[in-house]
Amino acid sequence: MTLLLHDWVTKKEKRPEDVLDIIQDGDDIILPLANGEPNILLDVIEANASCIKGVRIHQMHALRPRPYIYGEMKGSLLHVAYFLSGATRKAYLQGKCELVPNHFHYVPRILAENTKTSLVLAVAAPMDEHGYFSLGTQADYVASFIGKAPFFLEVNPNMPRTFGENQIHISQIEGYCTATTPLFETKIPVIGEKDKKIASYIAESINNGDTIQAGIGSVPNAVMGLLKHHRHLGIHTELLSDGIVDLVEVGAVDGTCKNTYIGKIVTTFALGSQRLYDFIHENPSVEFLPVHIVNDPREIAKEDHMISINATTEVDFFGQCASETIGGKYYSSSGGQFDFVRGALFARQGKSFICMHSTTSDEGISRIKAQLTIGSVVTTSKNDVDRIVTEYGVAELRGKSISERAKALIRIAHPKFREQLTYDAKKNGNII
Repeated sequence: MTLLLHDWVTKKEKRPEDVLDIIQDGDDIILPLANGEPNILLDVIEANASCIKGVRIHQMHALRPRPYIYGEMKGSLLHVAYFLSGATRKAYLQGKCELVPNHFHYVPRILAENTKTSLVLAVAAPMDEHGYFSLGTQADYVASFIGKAPFFLEVNPNMPRTFGENQIHISQIEGYCTATTPLFETKIPVIGEKDKKIASYIAESINNGDTIQAGIGSVPNAVMGLLKHHRHLGIHTELLSDGIVDLVEVGAVDGTCKNTYIGKIVTTFALGSQRLYDFIHENPSVEFLPVHIVNDPREIAKEDHMISINATTEVDFFGQCASETIGGKYYSSSGGQFDFVRGALFARQGKSFICMHSTTSDEGISRIKAQLTIGSVVTTSKNDVDRIVTEYGVAELRGKSISERAKALIRIAHPKFREQLTYDAKKNGNII
């Protein structure tokens, strides 16, 4: 360590409770999503909430339920969510926290224009010999504020060091503390027979050299498992998950056919198992970029052969996809679904797949409907939708009339609902 860096360390190394010195009443604090969540710093803030008034904490996808999220520190701390998770879903439905509608790529601008951006608190990998911390599994929306907002870091040796536009120099932060906590790992999803069937339809449409975006879950994992004999695949995805590691290791992914970031796996955050975190650690082939770049539909559309794979809970005869509500109640938010659906739509030979089982788990309700459930929120519009996939096949909706769409969707509905759906479609004038 150089003498200058040693001076910076002496100046910037803090105790967790020192973060309180830079928090003022009415501040807006921004946290990364998932493993970027600084647990020790949040513990300190909650423990001293009585000394704070009117502080809003902004975050997508919180990992851990906390008292302040459930309104137990009303008047001191308010949680403002941009995507609901298991930690915040019940709190929102109980009216304890806020939820801001958004497209993921637009979150940095929403925060810049609607908050004071008073302070960013984030987990980082230890500083390197050049004085840079890495935000590790994250770039998301917080990387957009490097050099533009104050940062206080919680340095965790378990956080992998990654590369891209998620590097922050010690001179750019207010301070840092150290905390050794294990990273959150997602459970490996169970892949059922319906998932395998859905995945097989999608895999049939993926060619060598295509660029893929896929989320987390059973269907994306099943799709990844069917692409091991493909070659020269590219990855441009908001979420990097374990399935992509398998494709790299068997030589299916090399990114050589991409138009942008050739040879690079482009992502804005990673969430999975320790195996994934080990894979991205000091891996120069993985590029972490801010979400305003990764999820910008204009950037996505630069990949001529873009493949987008997402999920929904309901689809109506118009092709409207309600992907963030279940039974008319809020469950998540838009995330990046619109970003990649629109990006694939604009790509020269792009394809967008939105997947779902044809029915609820008990097979009592069709997920293909004449009208969406009351209270449902449209995530992908009728004008942007491309392909809908169930275990019964693929309905290609892009450029099709409403009548053609209804017929195509009925063909991939569960057989026991097709007669009623056909009746409803004729009754409503959806089929001519």
